[in-house]
Amino acid sequence: MQRRRAVLSDLEKKILISLNENARKSFRQVAKEVGTSTTAVYNNVKKLEKKGILKGYFPDIDEGKVGYTQFAIIALRINQQKLTEVESKLIQYPQIKAIYDITGDWDCILVCYFKSREELDSFLKDQLAIPYVERVITHIVLNIVKDEKKTIIT
Repeated sequence: MQRRRAVLSDLEKKILISLNENARKSFRQVAKEVGTSTTAVYNNVKKLEKKGILKGYFPDIDEGKVGYTQFAIIALRINQQKLTEVESKLIQYPQIKAIYDITGDWDCILVCYFKSREELDSFLKDQLAIPYVERVITHIVLNIVKDEKKTIIT
């Protein structure tokens, strides 16, 4: 799926860069940084939200510190005629943080967090033992070297 690129004004880019640094900034702080009025920031943020460019404001939570110590990347090969059906089941599992459709030998990648190795094993045996999942390979992440939450804006 190729995404259509939105055309951003210079002001919109500046606002996004400012919010990318800290999404909890007040519109007044953002306005001061980007050199415009608070009203202009408010109006542009609302426009960016309406366009679906600004999708939300979320805390950056360290999963390990709240008990999710097993981080796994799981690759699936799925019967192509049933890909949408399988993915509609997968999106229901809270352990799955992200699902990416990919090219190559695998059909999709799951980014998952679990409280224990036993929970991961149970997930693999129970939740992924669904029809049309033809092959599963699991990679347990040993160390996160980089996990950048900020979006590249140029």
